[in-house]
Amino acid sequence: MAASGDRGGPLAGCGHDSYRSPLASRYASPEMCFVFSERYKFRTWRQLWLWLAEAEQTLGLPITDEQIQEMKSNLDNIDFKMAAEEEKQLRHDVMAHVHTFGHCCPKAAGIIHLGATSCYVGDNTDLIILRNALDLLLPKTCSADHGGETLLSLDSRSLHGSPELKSCPR
Repeated sequence: MAASGDRGGPLAGCGHDSYRSPLASRYASPEMCFVFSERYKFRTWRQLWLWLAEAEQTLGLPITDEQIQEMKSNLDNIDFKMAAEEEKQLRHDVMAHVHTFGHCCPKAAGIIHLGATSCYVGDNTDLIILRNALDLLLPKTCSADHGGETLLSLDSRSLHGSPELKSCPR
């Protein structure tokens, strides 16, 4: 969950739980900032590594239930300081997080990222983030012409009668 300093007060928007930019701090919802946060990104990497290990186990690779459980138990246990230190040494963000996840999952360390490329976590995470951002965005966009709530800095005339609003998925 949110670390101290991630909600309200002078440190609002700081930390690993929120995407930070001048535009995000002015216009994005807390939920949208979280979807684009470091915590969400790296937790998604861990979830993808877990799904990979589960699939590999199903295919007969020597991956134990204990290793799978250890990974499940540590999905949210992200040591950002350790990951930053590992990245300085390795000069590779994915491998830094493989090592950091392996540190809190010593029994599973050898199977984390097994057979995958960096694109496995990078590209799939980007797609998951974009899908989840759209899940937040579309309902607001679809209701923008009806309740006065707008997500984008568009005037109501540019939204009125738009074919995108008429084909709203809601």
